[in-house]
Amino acid sequence: MTKDKLIAIANEFGSPVYVYDAEKIVSQYQRLTNAFKSVKHLKINYAVKALSNLSILKLFNSLGSGIDTVSIQEVNLGLAAGFKPEQIIFTPNGVSLAEIEEASKLGVQINIDNLSILEQFGTKYPSIPVCIRINPHVMAGGNSNISVGHIDSKFGISIHQIPHLMRIVENTKMRINGIHMHTGSDILDIDVFLYASEILFDTAKQFKNLEFIDFGSGFKVAYREGDIETNVEELGKRLTRKFNDFCKAYGKELTLAFEPGKFLVSEAGIFLAEVNAVKQTTSTVFAQVDSGFNHLIRPMFYGSHHDIINISNPKGRERFYTVVGYICETDTFGNNRRINEINEGDILAFKNAGAYCFSMASNYNSRYRPAEVLWYNDKAHLIRKRETFDDILKNQIEINFQKQKEAAISK
Repeated sequence: MTKDKLIAIANEFGSPVYVYDAEKIVSQYQRLTNAFKSVKHLKINYAVKALSNLSILKLFNSLGSGIDTVSIQEVNLGLAAGFKPEQIIFTPNGVSLAEIEEASKLGVQINIDNLSILEQFGTKYPSIPVCIRINPHVMAGGNSNISVGHIDSKFGISIHQIPHLMRIVENTKMRINGIHMHTGSDILDIDVFLYASEILFDTAKQFKNLEFIDFGSGFKVAYREGDIETNVEELGKRLTRKFNDFCKAYGKELTLAFEPGKFLVSEAGIFLAEVNAVKQTTSTVFAQVDSGFNHLIRPMFYGSHHDIINISNPKGRERFYTVVGYICETDTFGNNRRINEINEGDILAFKNAGAYCFSMASNYNSRYRPAEVLWYNDKAHLIRKRETFDDILKNQIEINFQKQKEAAISK
């Protein structure tokens, strides 16, 4: 998308607004599938939590993708988007047995990462196939909040608990059809990923009737010019070789599964916000935009980097700005960034805004969540309306305090 097209979108749909490029999503999906084209059975399950808009899910459905879900609500979103139950894997963490049962009744693939829940589910439903999520105790990923395979992680069943896991399976006679791991996001070193995969293969050998092995995801994308990203092509060559060798030794062609989110949608997203004010202090020039961490929390939550570009003045003289929001908290998007000269009313574009951005948005400070637009077939399509004040009030129930007072007096 050109800067002129982005400006036109901001003018048509207002600011702030999320914009997603369908062509980039498709190309990332094809890049990943091409990297593993030598695997006989490959399944890509898009991680819904990254960006859960219904139109985005329908786009993935049209590509032949499955989906990875972490809540019963995401399962129902997938069904609403046209995915068949067998195209959905349910990989929650810390949910009740009742929620897992609810998902199971819908016919989706269940993935369990807790010994207690595994035993309860296996005892009640031994014939329902279950995938097991293990924790390989391999530290991978960037920020500690997104590294989930380490020894202190709440995710997965420890590889040191495999004997206990096997006893549960034997006692309940439950059916295990998949093994899964996820080490974390922003994986740079594919050797670490491949090391974890060997642990997964060793675990898989202990189950005789597997249908698939799920290697999670966490592939890193570029956040700035010259940034390092996961070499999925190299990973594809090396993991394909290991996987195919494993299948030969196992005596059965299994499905190799992934559940990417950020890799597929991060770079496709751009967040547009208008500059409300430019404020000069003794040492800093602030560009204050009509948004905050209520719309884009990742820089404040993870310390993540999003390139910020002034698309209203792309040829202006570069100056240093600290870009902040309008929330009554410290909500800094970027400190001392070199950006083309900013004036009030300019539109700033935040790159890599496709993953874990709108999906983490809130109504903090009673602000409205923004609109979402999909750029598809060289046209802007509104795929979520901007909220209104009615949305803020929608589920609130007022108490008539005068009536309550009169009732108390009458008693």
